[in-house]
Amino acid sequence: MENNIITSWVSWHFYETPKSLMKVWKNFILFSTNFFSTPLLLKTLFAPWRRYNWSYPRGFDIKGYFETITSNIFSRLIGAICRVFLIITGIIFQIFVIVAGAIIFLLWEMLPLLLLTGLLFALSII
Repeated sequence: MENNIITSWVSWHFYETPKSLMKVWKNFILFSTNFFSTPLLLKTLFAPWRRYNWSYPRGFDIKGYFETITSNIFSRLIGAICRVFLIITGIIFQIFVIVAGAIIFLLWEMLPLLLLTGLLFALSII
């Protein structure tokens, strides 16, 4: 069965290229997830910042215990604040990638209609 140029173009424009666009879109979504390490940041949300962790003193030293507890709590709070900021940034970027991909996909599907409409509009003005 021989294909003429119109059926080849329709197959390419509406079948092959959308599959390729979906693969690219999926890769961008996976890239943004890995780039911001969102799952890992959620797992380690309250882990100490840069693994800064003070060890408790030996013996009975109330002041040393309170200093260590306070330092460890602040290290975890700083880590949580930084991770929340990165998680929010990653989610915003992920939303941008999803919306941009949907717009590009819809524009690609509507491109023949837009070109035909533009051509008809240009011919009606002349």
